[in-house]
Amino acid sequence: MLEGPIIRVLLIEDEEYDVRRVMSTIEPFSDRIVVRDIVADGNRALALLREEPNRCDVVIMDFQIAGGVMGEELIRQIKDQDAAIQIIVITKMTINITDFDFASRLMRAGAFWYCTKYPVDIEQYIYQPTDFLLSIFNAYQKKEMETERLRSTRKFARTIDRMLEQMKILGSSLAIQEVIRQVQKSAESSANILITGQSGTGKELVAQNIHYLGQRRFENFVPINCGSIPAELMESELFGYEKGAFTGASAKKLGLFEVANHGTLFLDEIAELPAAAQVKLLRVLQEGEIEKIGRTEKIKVDVRIIAATNKDLSAAVKANRFREDLYYRLNVVQIAVPALRDHREDIPAYIGHFLAALCAEANRKVPEMEPAALKVFFAHEWPGNVRELKNVLQRLLFVSDSIISAESVEHALGRRSWEKKGDQNFTVHFGNSESVVPWRQMERALREEYFRFVRTTSSSDREAARKLGLAPPNYHRMCKELGLK
Repeated sequence: MLEGPIIRVLLIEDEEYDVRRVMSTIEPFSDRIVVRDIVADGNRALALLREEPNRCDVVIMDFQIAGGVMGEELIRQIKDQDAAIQIIVITKMTINITDFDFASRLMRAGAFWYCTKYPVDIEQYIYQPTDFLLSIFNAYQKKEMETERLRSTRKFARTIDRMLEQMKILGSSLAIQEVIRQVQKSAESSANILITGQSGTGKELVAQNIHYLGQRRFENFVPINCGSIPAELMESELFGYEKGAFTGASAKKLGLFEVANHGTLFLDEIAELPAAAQVKLLRVLQEGEIEKIGRTEKIKVDVRIIAATNKDLSAAVKANRFREDLYYRLNVVQIAVPALRDHREDIPAYIGHFLAALCAEANRKVPEMEPAALKVFFAHEWPGNVRELKNVLQRLLFVSDSIISAESVEHALGRRSWEKKGDQNFTVHFGNSESVVPWRQMERALREEYFRFVRTTSSSDREAARKLGLAPPNYHRMCKELGLK
């Protein structure tokens, strides 16, 4: 006796003597292979599978049954109901065993294996019984692997659905609804996208939604800020290098194009891309191949490019700061994300969303907001857009308890909490003596708040780094340490 799980079989056969031949062939392995159902037509088989999902592991079907659904159409409908089920086709037509076109059609329809009933002993066994039996065991193994793959895919899909719920584009205004419509339409294609809008409007959020709503959702979404990478390192960052390509290259490095293969590469602040990198990026978009440093052969890649900028790229093209041919390659579809001041009616929704999320993270009750405080939010110009709004709410939770007042909003907006004295000196509102926290905690909070303040008053990360007197890579690293990236 063979040890192992029971293989449940659904037999679709309309000839009694062929049923006997199949049963005789598998009889020596009846301890492992159990024919659970025998039906004479395709419609009955489909009904059984609908009534009880996971009823069988393997379907053995005659290709030419009389009446109802049959052949390739029956295979497709069975696979539509349960993609994990494996189908073995038996046919009376001996010539089909060497017909490549016939075999190809069966495989495309979803069959696992096929064989002919004849010749040899018609009354007892299926032709080549050993191969037939091995195909049943192999089909069961394939079914188990396919079931596990589908389970993992469904689990991954649920994870992505949760991610999409968290990164949902909020807003009921006409401007935001138009952005949502464009995102949904863009997700259906693989065209390159250029997202424009001021700093802090949520361009990366738009890019993430396009990726995770599209066909590449199960592949990598790889973001890179073009303004944070030094020009001399940009090529190795995007395309990677081989071990020994240059002094210090002690190991092979994958470029971001390889990491994002079959997925999406998000190029933020594309206007900051150095001229040399623009040339190489254009070549990748044209040829679908990358050239790694230290490697002679090119590498094929399939990457969707989504670029974003807060600058006027067409003006940069006219000023010869950005390649015109690259601009047209990137600007296949353009999505303009509006500034917050252009859709103020969405501010209450953003406030409610951010407060709920921030309070849940801090395990505290959501504070109430006075009507006068909401008026301050509406009156503000929001140069830092939605990012500034979120930062202001974080400051409010840092200093407010159960009620958010108009005065506290003024403080959070920097009109009262940051008061300039002299040339470079600022004073900060700390609250009362009961709110004293350890110095390390306060130091981190101050650094975080100041970095947020500088980011909301800067048009790009490169400008923010310049204001802080930091090299872009150091600025980028510190932002990640503070949880701002």
